[in-house]
Amino acid sequence: MLQLNYRDAKPIYEQIKEGIRYLLLSNAIAADEKLPSVRELASNLAINPNTIQRAYRELETEGYVYSKQGKGTFASATSFIHKTREQELLTVFDDVVTELFVLDVPKEKLEQRMGNLEQGRREIDG
Repeated sequence: MLQLNYRDAKPIYEQIKEGIRYLLLSNAIAADEKLPSVRELASNLAINPNTIQRAYRELETEGYVYSKQGKGTFASATSFIHKTREQELLTVFDDVVTELFVLDVPKEKLEQRMGNLEQGRREIDG
């Protein structure tokens, strides 16, 4: 399910969040599907349950999952997850583009790069 890199400078809970986020966005975990319990996942990954709890708590705060008292943690609706991630990425995009403008990168160069990325995506999608 999740792959952790213990040599990575990124904290383990962040790696868990990213892994679960990816599984949610790719629909490998369906909407309203129950995630493994904190203890179960901690045991499978051989890490402290508090690390899993932190990742789950942050994913819940971000809207990717929700909890039911006494039942566990579940995946949020796919449309909500996609909208949440879109907003996160657009915020990052705005920050990056703003910095590129400060560096005097012309708008046309950014448009060309976006066009190239779109074309590459079309080729992959077939």
